[in-house]
Amino acid sequence: MIIIAGTIELDPDQREAALAAGQPHIDGALTQDGCEAYTWAADHVPGRVQVFERWTGEAQLAAHFKGPHYLAMLKTMGAHGLISADVSKYRSDHREPVYDSSGKPSASFFTEKA
Repeated sequence: MIIIAGTIELDPDQREAALAAGQPHIDGALTQDGCEAYTWAADHVPGRVQVFERWTGEAQLAAHFKGPHYLAMLKTMGAHGLISADVSKYRSDHREPVYDSSGKPSASFFTEKA
């Protein structure tokens, strides 16, 4: 699994318009093979956008980077006062719930690797 997370800084006066204009690209990405999650959301800091994506593998992410939804999103953000981006990708080999069987959150990993 690959997780993409980070922030994008836009002109604060254009952030809401950028998110609205980007929604079709987000919706499109969610239809792509291997895309399990894809969301961009306004942060409490003016102009900042939080990015979160989850992909099943490198091939699927690579296809996304070459595809129309990603390329359109780049143009959309650029047209709305893009200042900077700090977005990273992470590989994950193990996944489990935050809450244990009693409903208590745990920071430790309490199950066996699959």
